[in-house]
Amino acid sequence: MDQVEAYIEKKNNWKVELKSIISILRTFEELEETIKWGAPTYMVNGKNIIGVAAFKNYVGLWFHQGVFLKDESGVLINAQEDKTKGLRQWRFASSNDIDASKVKKYVAEAIKNANEGKEIKPSKKELVIPDELLRAFKETDGLKVSFYSLSRGKQIEYADYIGQAKRAETRASRLQKCIPMIEDGVGLNDRYK
Repeated sequence: MDQVEAYIEKKNNWKVELKSIISILRTFEELEETIKWGAPTYMVNGKNIIGVAAFKNYVGLWFHQGVFLKDESGVLINAQEDKTKGLRQWRFASSNDIDASKVKKYVAEAIKNANEGKEIKPSKKELVIPDELLRAFKETDGLKVSFYSLSRGKQIEYADYIGQAKRAETRASRLQKCIPMIEDGVGLNDRYK
C-alpha cells in the first residue's frame, strides 16, 4: 500500500470522497504525487500545485496558487483571509458535491498556470528582535553568535515566538525554552519539518 492509499485508509468518514478526488488527480500524467504535511500533495516540476485533506466536516482540495484560477463556478475560498495570498480551497461535504468534469477543469488550469510560472512569491518578513532576547544576548555567552548563525527564517521564528506573547511572564518562559535550542543550532519548528 502506498502512502496516499494509507492516508485514505485512516480517514474512515471520507474514503469515498478521497478516492474520487485522488482518482481524478491521477488522470493527469504531469502531476507528481507525494505526501507533504501528512496529506496527499501534487506537484509539477517540483512545485506544489494541489493538496488534498480530510477534515471533520469536509474534504478540501487546495490550489497552492489558486488566486490565479478563473473560478467561474465560484467554488474557491480563501480559508485564512489574513494569512494566505495565493492559496485557495474547494470544500466537498459529500461525494455528491464532486463534479469530476469541473474538478478536471480547475486542475488543468492550475497545471497550465504552473507551467506558465504564475505564482505569488512569499514576501520577506522583517526580523524584529524582542527586548528580552536582546538582553539575553548580553547575559548569555555565545547566544548572540548562535542566534545569528541560524538561517534568517529560524531567527524570525524565534523572535516572533518570544515577542508575540502578551504577558512578560510568557515571553520570559518562551525565552528560557528557546535558549538551549538556539545554542544547539536548531530551529523552533524543526521537529515538524
